[in-house]
Amino acid sequence: MSGPEDLLAALDPDQRAIAECLRGPVRVLAGAGTGKTRTITHRIAYGVRSGVYAADRVLAVTFTRKAAGELQGRLRALGAEGVRAHTFHGAALAQLGYFWPQFVGGPAPKVLSGKVATVSQAVESQGWRFGAEALRDIAAEIEWRKVSMLSIDAYARRVDDRALPSGMRAEQMVEAHRAYERLTDERRQIDFEDVLILLTGMLETEPRAALQVRERYGFFTVDEYQDVSPLQHALLRVWLGGRDEICVVGDASQTIYSFAGASSEHLLRFGSEHPGMRAFTLERNYRSAPAIVRAANRLMRDRPGALTLEPLREGGSDVAPLSWFGSEHDEAEAVAASIAERIHVGVPASEIAVLYRTNSQSALVEEALTRRGVSFRVHGGQRFFDRADVRQVVIMMRGQAKVADPRPLFQIVSDILRSAGWTAHPPETAAGRERWEAMNAILGLVDEMPPGAGVREFADELTARQNAQHEPTLDAVTLSAIHSSKGLEWSLVHVIGLVEGTLPIAYASDEAGLEEERRLTYVALTRAKEELRISGSGGRAGRRGGRPPSRFAAEAGLEPRPLDAVT
Repeated sequence: MSGPEDLLAALDPDQRAIAECLRGPVRVLAGAGTGKTRTITHRIAYGVRSGVYAADRVLAVTFTRKAAGELQGRLRALGAEGVRAHTFHGAALAQLGYFWPQFVGGPAPKVLSGKVATVSQAVESQGWRFGAEALRDIAAEIEWRKVSMLSIDAYARRVDDRALPSGMRAEQMVEAHRAYERLTDERRQIDFEDVLILLTGMLETEPRAALQVRERYGFFTVDEYQDVSPLQHALLRVWLGGRDEICVVGDASQTIYSFAGASSEHLLRFGSEHPGMRAFTLERNYRSAPAIVRAANRLMRDRPGALTLEPLREGGSDVAPLSWFGSEHDEAEAVAASIAERIHVGVPASEIAVLYRTNSQSALVEEALTRRGVSFRVHGGQRFFDRADVRQVVIMMRGQAKVADPRPLFQIVSDILRSAGWTAHPPETAAGRERWEAMNAILGLVDEMPPGAGVREFADELTARQNAQHEPTLDAVTLSAIHSSKGLEWSLVHVIGLVEGTLPIAYASDEAGLEEERRLTYVALTRAKEELRISGSGGRAGRRGGRPPSRFAAEAGLEPRPLDAVT
């Protein structure tokens, strides 16, 4: 293995300065596409391989299981085996399950997989009836209250300032919260926010538990710090216990979860909480073509905490003005036709994405792509390793790993996949194609194995990826809500629905709401590496109308030409 200094050769001067600053507190303001994940993983790996960190005392925290899996995989590849990468909830759940029997007794309460069913039962217990959308809104409001660290009484004093479901009175919302808490208490159940609340309280009141955590973890790295909620911030403070061995990374321009209690203030005011902070900035954008970077910079010009990205990638096409259509159906058909044409000329389907503001916008695009025989996956749906066919293959690989098999790895894996129904050529049906793409993605992982690897090593790699939810790349177009796309990138990105009432969303009526929508648009634009195409329509599905183009198209310098704007 190469020496620790060799790790730094892959970094630019700004990234290298961060990687060499191994003791906290450290804050990194990192713009979109500036290599923040590369930087923090190299920093951790450099700290481990230079002996400053013990690998098992480092905790890297991020916000999604996919991101945590990617961190874990990169750290393993850099020789930092033993470093743990978790979401806040994943780390907290493991600690709560460990400490509960010691300090409370018995197993920890069962964690709800979701709130809506319990909310529905709580509402029914009050003799009320609300539709599915209102129930989801109540569940979201309960989550906001908890991550904001408000008691129900404190929430009751603020409820008049909150947007409530149509037809629901403020006193009903408060009572729905109380009924929900009574029901979960009776059933000895907790939700994901309770996991953080209970662990924070336990570590604050049980010195022995806090001591064990602080002895276990001495160095913290928190990615996407702009999305930290008050509750997550409180847990992090307890984990630290007054220590300063923490590195936080974030971008105020990518704060897109304010509705769920997130605030970039923790990032921007980190120095006031941690005097002596070492501050760094990453603004060299390696991801996107210059025209894309210029559009993103224009959109966020003069916004608080916004960075000005410097494009370093050469080439790429200019960003065309907003394409304008008479209806969402027309828009979906045009986008699907464009995608099919790009795939025909050699752009990999896995390098294409369609991004949208709300999940309901994907249906028309799905139909249009299916008619053209284009494979797609809906990001945020069923996780890859939760698929029954994938779980079956993983089990078969583990079984084969117990047998001495001298055949080449590719042959072993392809034979196992064939026994599970895979064929060399994709099937015609959409459902069969989806299953085939999953099997094909497993076969593609063989190419990522080191020379000489056998089926045992391959089975171990699959197991590690399964545990970390580190999914392989599918040869399919990605359809994703913008919220779910953060941290991802594609060569060609279509952003659809750039129309007033959709992006920005209709209920974003005040300044704070509109700023959130602007940041969401910024995230969408900066997912594109080489080509960015934006579109909108004056009418909704099934009818034409006179909705105007999104103000954000004009702010980014991408407003439609006058003739294009005719519906």
